[in-house]
Order: sequence, then C-alpha cells, then structure tokens
Amino acid sequence: MWLDTPLHQATGLQGFAPEQQLRLLPVVSQPGAGSVELEMLWQLCSALQRLSYTPVVLDGTAQESERAPGLLHLLDGLPWPGGQDAAPGAALAVVPAARGLARLARAPQAGQAALPLIAGLFRSYAVAVLYAGPELLAPLLRASHSVPLVMTGPGAQGMVASYRQLKHLALHAGLPRCTVASIRPPQVQTPGRQTAEALDTLQRSALSHLGLHLHTTAIAAGRAQDIQRLALQLLENACTMDPAPPLSDQSH
Repeated sequence: MWLDTPLHQATGLQGFAPEQQLRLLPVVSQPGAGSVELEMLWQLCSALQRLSYTPVVLDGTAQESERAPGLLHLLDGLPWPGGQDAAPGAALAVVPAARGLARLARAPQAGQAALPLIAGLFRSYAVAVLYAGPELLAPLLRASHSVPLVMTGPGAQGMVASYRQLKHLALHAGLPRCTVASIRPPQVQTPGRQTAEALDTLQRSALSHLGLHLHTTAIAAGRAQDIQRLALQLLENACTMDPAPPLSDQSH
C-alpha cells in the first residue's frame, strides 16, 4: 500500500531549493477508500514524477504522531530528521497531515492563509497533492482557483456519493470547477456507454443545481496512457501558490 511509504522519504521538506511556483492538486478522499482509489493516487503521483513534476502528498486521512511526524510538526517549526536538503526526484514523499490541515482550516481566512504556508514549507517540490475529505478541503480551497479531483467507480457506482462531495465543495468552498474521474479497476468490464451516461447525468446535475462546471473523464486503472492523460489534465488546471516567508521568519 502506498501509504506505507517510509516517512524518512519526506526529509528536507523545509529546504531552500531554487524558487519555483508550487502547483496545488486537491484530491477528494472517499469514505472507506479502497485499494483502487489509493492505487490510482499512487499511479498519478508516479506519472507526475515521470513528467518531471516532483510531488509531495499531504495525506489528510493520516494522523500525525510523535512516531509518525507530519504537517503539524512542520507548522510548529520542527525540522525533519536527516537534514535540510530537499530531495527532488527521490521516492514519493507522503506526509501525515490530518491534524495540521485541520489547524489550518480553523484559522481565520483559512484559504488565503493556508496555501502560502504550505507553499513555503514545500517550496522545493513541484506539486502538492492535497488528499483529504471535502469537509477538510473546503475551507482550505476557499478563494483559490484550484480544480479538485473526485474519483468515482465505473458506471453509476459512487455517483450519489460523488454528488454529495461536489455539493459540499460548491457550497462551502465556492469553487466553480471540479474534475470527476470514473475509475475502472483492472479486469472489470463495464460498458463505456453506461459510464458515459452516468458522468453526463452527474455533469448536468452539478451545473443545474450547484452552478458547478465539471470536467469528466473515464480512466482504466491499468492503462498507463489514461493515467498520464489525467495527470496532464490536472497539471493544466492546477493553481499555483506563492510561498509565505519561512516560519522562522514569521516568528520575529
């Protein structure tokens, strides 16, 4: 499982590499996410790496602890063990972030304040993948131009749950656009027409009732071309974040 990636791979997240604009890719986690969704997230991150966009995953479904330090510890100014050098191109960095994101979400004007802080902490990376539920994402994405990704199953599977998530984002984040990807697991045969009709119904409902414009796509989980196409679409629609000053500077 990709979430078992050792945390030492995230060492040096506060390093000072040459400045670059950090792209934000919010990915909405599903309740009780299964192996297909997590494997798709892993494959998307691998595709980003192959495209020379080094990603860091802020996992809002994983709690930080003393044994598993994460975003909360970075916000408190604690360095990662192993030094200050960033490691672009290294193995995928996965950072537990549930408590840290919750703290940022509770802050006044959370969206305007949180994203520059995140960009400042992870400035040596090219892409920050924000993986969390809609309740946690909404206050962080408010006033941003981000385009979250919602993953759903093939055919009509998960469409009702996806609509609820889209509704929450539309009402509480005010986002005008989202991407919905219907993921077909390997060896699952679902007629393409059935998936297309379900996505079209979701798209029309979101626009009519929520004023939300959806880009929809169907992805075969085992097909590299589909995954790269989705990664490129997400990069094209990603917003960029200007970094805040380092936390050590803000304390003065």
